[in-house]
Amino acid sequence: MKVSKKVAGVEYAIRDIVSAAREIEKQGKIVDYLNIGDPVQFGFQPPENVKRALINAVNDGNNFYTQSEGLPELLDAIAKKENSKGLSISSEHVLVTNGVSEGLDMIISSIVEDGDEVLLPGPYYPPYASYVRLHGGKPIEFEVDLETSQPNIDDLKSKISSKTVAICLITPNNPTGSIFNEKSLKEIVDIANEHDLYIICDEIYDKIVFDEKFTGIGKVSGDAPVILLNGFSKVHLMSGWRIGYIVFNDSPKLDSIRENLPKLARVRISTNLPVQYAALESLRGPQDYITNFVTELKKRRDYVISRLNSMNNISCSNPKGAFYAFPKIENNRFESDKEFVLELLKQKNVLTVHGSGFGTKYGNGHFRIVYLPNMGILESSMNKIEDFVR
Repeated sequence: MKVSKKVAGVEYAIRDIVSAAREIEKQGKIVDYLNIGDPVQFGFQPPENVKRALINAVNDGNNFYTQSEGLPELLDAIAKKENSKGLSISSEHVLVTNGVSEGLDMIISSIVEDGDEVLLPGPYYPPYASYVRLHGGKPIEFEVDLETSQPNIDDLKSKISSKTVAICLITPNNPTGSIFNEKSLKEIVDIANEHDLYIICDEIYDKIVFDEKFTGIGKVSGDAPVILLNGFSKVHLMSGWRIGYIVFNDSPKLDSIRENLPKLARVRISTNLPVQYAALESLRGPQDYITNFVTELKKRRDYVISRLNSMNNISCSNPKGAFYAFPKIENNRFESDKEFVLELLKQKNVLTVHGSGFGTKYGNGHFRIVYLPNMGILESSMNKIEDFVR
C-alpha cells in the first residue's frame, strides 16, 4: 500500500539509534544510555508541589476539554515569564501545545509550502529538518562556531535566497550547548527584518546555563516577526507530561499567522488540562529546585568535558548550556560517525548519537553525549569510551 514520500523521509537519529541498543540488550548485556535528553529518566523529578497540582487537578474534576489556546491562568503566567526575558506581550499572544514538537509542527505547517527554504543552525535538533521536509520545504544549514558558541553571520547571509521563509534558532542549543549572545541575536533580528523572514527561536533550555547570563531573543526582538518556542520538559522536569507553548511577538508582521495558526489548535481540540495546572504551579511555585538541578548538571558537564578532552583523537568544545556534549572524532578510522557510534555500542555497550544525525554538513564527524546520568555511570561510560578510542 502507498506510503507518503514525506513521511518516509522523516528521521530522528536520537531515537532511531535505540533499536541497535535493544539488540545488544537481547544478548543479556547492560547498555549505558547516553542518547536521550530526558532528565526525568535519570532521577530528576518535578517537585512535590507540582506533582500535587497534577493530582489535585484530576481529583477536582478538571479532566475535560479546555479552550484550545490553553488554560487562561497558564497563558497569563507564560506571558509574565517571557516578558521578564524581554518581550512585551499579553496572554493573547500565547498558545499552549502538547510539547514543543507540536508547536514546531504547527509553525512549520503554517509558513512552509513546497520548495520553501528554512535556515537551521548547524548542528541542529533533528525534528526541525524533519518537519520542514514533511511540509514540502528544504532545510538549509548555516554555520555555528562551536568554540565561540556564535553563528557565522556572513555564512547565514549567504544562505538566504528568494525561497527562504524563516531562520530557526535553538539557544541554548541541542546538540552542542552553544548559546547565542545579545550581539548575534540582534544581528539575526536585523537580517530577518531586512528580508521579511520569520525568526523561530527555541528557548526550551533557557534556565539551564552554566557560565554566563542567558539572553533571550525577546530582549532584542523589538517588533520583529519573532515566534518563540518553549516548554516544561527540560527546566521544569515534566518531559513525559508533554506540554510546551508558542509565543508570538507583538509584531504587525505576525498578524496573519496569529489569526490562522490557532485553527490547528482547534482541530486537535486542546492540550492535556490536568498537566496545564501542574505547569501553572511550576511557574508560580518555588524555583530553588531549578538552581539545584543546574548546579548538579554543571558538575557533570565539567567532569565529562575534562575526560573527553584528555582522550586520544577526541576534542570537545565546552557547552555553555543544556545537558549535551558534542565531541569531535579526530582521525576516525571508521567509515562514518554513525559507524563509530555503532561500534562503540557493540564493543563497549555505550549508546551515544552520531553527529550526522544533527545535520550532515556541520554535525558530521561528531557524536552527542547526554551528561544527565549520575557520576558513577558517567565515570564508567567515560572509561569505556576512552578504552574504545585508545
